[in-house]
Amino acid sequence: LRRFVLGRTAPEKAAPGYDFTGRQLLLVEDNELNREIAVELLQQVGAQVDTAANGELGVKKFRSAPEHFYALILMDVQMPVMDGLSAARVIRALPRGDAAQVPIVAMTADAFAEDVAAAKRAGMNAHIAKPIELQQLYRTIQELLP
Repeated sequence: LRRFVLGRTAPEKAAPGYDFTGRQLLLVEDNELNREIAVELLQQVGAQVDTAANGELGVKKFRSAPEHFYALILMDVQMPVMDGLSAARVIRALPRGDAAQVPIVAMTADAFAEDVAAAKRAGMNAHIAKPIELQQLYRTIQELLP
């Protein structure tokens, strides 16, 4: 838990004012423990969460979902098979109405200016450094949700 997220996890303390009820999110993260923690934290604020263990599987999930099914994608950057930057580029290039607009948030331990710039160049809308600060995660999601 500490490696992925800092802060409290009790629903009443973790997310005052955040409610993502009815929002479908796609979490692409290769670390199983990080996936489980993130799903729990996102469900505490009402989000429905699908997961994928690498970028290639994340692209497949997005591609197979109906258009505008996912309100937002949380994308780890360093993953096997297909990294998050490549996955974001593939999603952005898909010939469907939501591919260019769906918010994609990079989540990575790499937080240097060049890492943030690389995420933006790949088509990502925001960058969150790991370990994740819970309030920043919720605030970023709220700012990006349509």
